[in-house]
Amino acid sequence: MISLTGLRVLYGSFAAVDGLDLNIRRGELFGLLGPNGAGKSTTIRVLIGQRTPTSGSVSVAGFDVVRDWAKVKSLFGYVPDRENHFEEFTGRRNLEFFGQLYNVPRARAGTVLKMVELDEAADLPVRGYSLGMRKKLLLARALLHDPPIMYLDEPTANLDIHSAEVVHRILRDRVKHGATVIMTTHNMEEVEQICNRVGIVCRGKLVALDSPLALKQEHTERKVDVTRKDGEQFVFDMDNPANLGELSRLLTAGQIATMRTREFNFHETFLKLTGLTFE
Repeated sequence: MISLTGLRVLYGSFAAVDGLDLNIRRGELFGLLGPNGAGKSTTIRVLIGQRTPTSGSVSVAGFDVVRDWAKVKSLFGYVPDRENHFEEFTGRRNLEFFGQLYNVPRARAGTVLKMVELDEAADLPVRGYSLGMRKKLLLARALLHDPPIMYLDEPTANLDIHSAEVVHRILRDRVKHGATVIMTTHNMEEVEQICNRVGIVCRGKLVALDSPLALKQEHTERKVDVTRKDGEQFVFDMDNPANLGELSRLLTAGQIATMRTREFNFHETFLKLTGLTFE
């Protein structure tokens, strides 16, 4: 559905994206991860037509984003990381205004407001909305024309747990019905919950690409931290038969006070892959 081949984007002499190759499947929820300045947002800007590639090519549904922009622009909905609402308008009026750009019926505004649970605030001025409500209004706007592709930049930032789950439910439903979704996020737990695949970028390059489960399995330490009842502490390697035998013996003898497996640590994994901390 989306293909990036040798994508390079320069800001002066700085390569924000540096030879990125990436293929996103139709009906996939894809997480694009990386630290600040890794090239995530620049990649999204190319996809939405705000930035022209310095070199390489990008195609969406078979159309080149530069040559065939007129055919591409109606195919996607976009949730930016920064809001750009009309403060004096109500939520409904904001959506009706943008809906005119896609020739959607005015009633569609009410439908998407209900989807994001803003129907009760639909006729209140946006200047009175909370940060979370403003973020959900951005998502409602991206859904207006029922696009087959969605790009979301930190879509659950500033949202409470319930509102974040509302967003997740909407995105899962979109993918279930064949839409393709790309989202940037710093939240690895969110990625594990909803993404089919994850691409990790660093300094404009792709450094890892796989499913969240595969990344977790590859980079999780298979070790168990044990405290014996006498207070002595041990670390057992689950890939070491001798360690497994000793752990089994302690368990059978009832000598273990506490036992904890080591969980996947994305920050440590990212440091291992890139040499950088994840912010």
